[in-house]
Amino acid sequence: MFDFAKVSRQPEGSNRATNMFMIAARSFGIALRMKRKLLVGLGLVAVGFGCQKAMQPPADVIAWRPPPVTPSQPAASAAPQPSKYGRLSRTRFNELAVRLNLPLYWVGDLNSNGAVDPGEVKTLLFYPTSTHWTKNDAFTSEFKDAYASLVAADAPIKGRDEDETHTMNELAEELAQGAPTLIANDLTKLTAAEKNFVGHILQTASHIDTLFGKMMGTQALATSVADAPAINKSVFRRNWSPKCSAPKTGRHPKCNAIAEDVKEVSDLYPAKMQKEREFCKKLEKLKRKDLLDPFAVVREEKGKLAPVPYQVAYKAEMNDVAKELDLAARALDGVPSEKAMRTYLLAAAHGFRTNDWLAADEAWSKMNALNSRFYLRVAPDEVYWEPCAHKAGFHLTFALINKASLSWQDKLTPIQQEMEDNLALRIGDPYDARKVTFHLPDFIDIVINAGDDREPIGATIGQSLPNWGPVTAEGRGRTVAMSNLYTDADSKQNRKTQAYSLISADAMKVFGDTDAPGLLSTILHEATHNLGPAHDYKYKGQTASDAFGGALASMMEELKAQTGGLYYVDMLLKKGIVDEKAALATYLDSIIWAFGHISREMYDANHKPQPYSHLAAIQIGFLMEHGAIAFSPTLQAANGKDVGAFTIAFEKLPVAIEKLMREVGRAKAENRRGASEAWVKRYVDSDLIPQAIIRDRFQRLPRASFVYAVDL
Repeated sequence: MFDFAKVSRQPEGSNRATNMFMIAARSFGIALRMKRKLLVGLGLVAVGFGCQKAMQPPADVIAWRPPPVTPSQPAASAAPQPSKYGRLSRTRFNELAVRLNLPLYWVGDLNSNGAVDPGEVKTLLFYPTSTHWTKNDAFTSEFKDAYASLVAADAPIKGRDEDETHTMNELAEELAQGAPTLIANDLTKLTAAEKNFVGHILQTASHIDTLFGKMMGTQALATSVADAPAINKSVFRRNWSPKCSAPKTGRHPKCNAIAEDVKEVSDLYPAKMQKEREFCKKLEKLKRKDLLDPFAVVREEKGKLAPVPYQVAYKAEMNDVAKELDLAARALDGVPSEKAMRTYLLAAAHGFRTNDWLAADEAWSKMNALNSRFYLRVAPDEVYWEPCAHKAGFHLTFALINKASLSWQDKLTPIQQEMEDNLALRIGDPYDARKVTFHLPDFIDIVINAGDDREPIGATIGQSLPNWGPVTAEGRGRTVAMSNLYTDADSKQNRKTQAYSLISADAMKVFGDTDAPGLLSTILHEATHNLGPAHDYKYKGQTASDAFGGALASMMEELKAQTGGLYYVDMLLKKGIVDEKAALATYLDSIIWAFGHISREMYDANHKPQPYSHLAAIQIGFLMEHGAIAFSPTLQAANGKDVGAFTIAFEKLPVAIEKLMREVGRAKAENRRGASEAWVKRYVDSDLIPQAIIRDRFQRLPRASFVYAVDL
């Protein structure tokens, strides 16, 4: 549950991704909000501590990163020649391309000539169109036209009238809060069978987008933007919604791609019901588990509410996914090394036809970093995205396995049971330690995300699935850490700048300018989801969802996991698995992560609680009350400019974190809804934490908005 981008691609002269694989956004390719996967703007992964080797992609997949930007040294006699494609900076080029809804991305100024060149552009997935920008190492006429439109757009925005101008400027500000950040993969060296398989997965992603768009209610609004300006279409595509959702614009009523009073209506519940204030709480008070089933929508039939299983409500769309998964499995018939993947594909296809996910979960749980070179999860899983946080959203994550995770698994697997026993001892009665056998995270390098996995801003950096059923109850689920997100130079520099603007110079001395601290936080966070009172745990016959309600239960589970990510650092330090330098850097990394989520507001425009923002405020507030963190309004921040900064008493952190872990664990173990609500009141809804200052410092820079490209 976390969120973070290594860019990988082939040096290209012409874009070889065909229209078949461009996933031309049947559902407008849109993207959405939260999940239980730690959405973040941290920088994560790539190397571990000590002598752990840097993570490497498979040998026949070309990995690429822009080289360090250094001034070019032309020959003395060679005067620089002006370029007609050098009128825009790379940042402005990509910003305007998003504004114009163009599937175009300038990867980097690889030859440092200040202009975009044919080998430096990519065609992006999940857009309504797919265009070849280069051919035979030269720009196509489509690119020339696109560049001219970008230059023309580099001017004050003007609509047809004053109201439209105002709205378009609001939409531009919405888009600008997400900096387009490329996830690109060159898969041209895969075998023919593997390429065929990947092609079907890309097409599956298109169907998942259609299905998720229908669940969201955005598919029903698609025709409303057909004749709208490009910027309106882009917001609608990126946000899975006509509404603005970024921190600075999410509450602006006129920031809407369709009209001020138009919003999507979730397809999961009757439209009439959604007009009622706090309709989710009213639904929960009915005490009807059939209506809260994660794999059924709620319909009104003859004046009464009734559950309708997904395979009935979305029969056509789910059958489309199943057919494509069958074809993907057939493509791997002659690939012995992908037997486990083929088994999963067939089981997943069965799940999409029947809404019975047990066989798919079983097949998926048997996959690992050793029996497939690919990672795939296609299913309904997370619930954070929907108004009531009960219904599982359809998503697809497709990635390459990164075997660097094996070294961490070797270190932590032997102490899994000790971690469980330790936590159970902290919690005490009524929780008893159980035997745990969960899988520690595999590292994966994302290729594409679809449906509920593709966020408007940010991305999932860690995930433990499934959320229900015997695979989860028996500790046989699978956990992954996304190892190629937020590792690009822009994301890392932005995060460092934000931290230096808010934290004291003394505390920033332990800042780890590598990805390792964030990686360890992710690993421990995901591990903790499998420890203590987990998803299927019951107290007096009630699950957390029964006792807390969907939204609060989700927040409490994430609070437990993220607190565990802090708590187990001291245990690893004492066992010699990490050294003191690594431990301190990991503590700081998690605190920066928390500040990042606090900066994103505590509630959305509809006053729906934002789980990660809430848990971050609870953690920081608790640590402040226990003397481990303090804010001084007169202290200068580490950047030497901002006044008002946080100090961190690292020596006090382990004791304070242990207290927090005990309190959170007990609240989970005894379903203490009152304690959870008291924390929200004390830390979230109060002025104990200087939330406005945190928002101001962090919102100066945009967060990553991931875009995707594949060469096949």
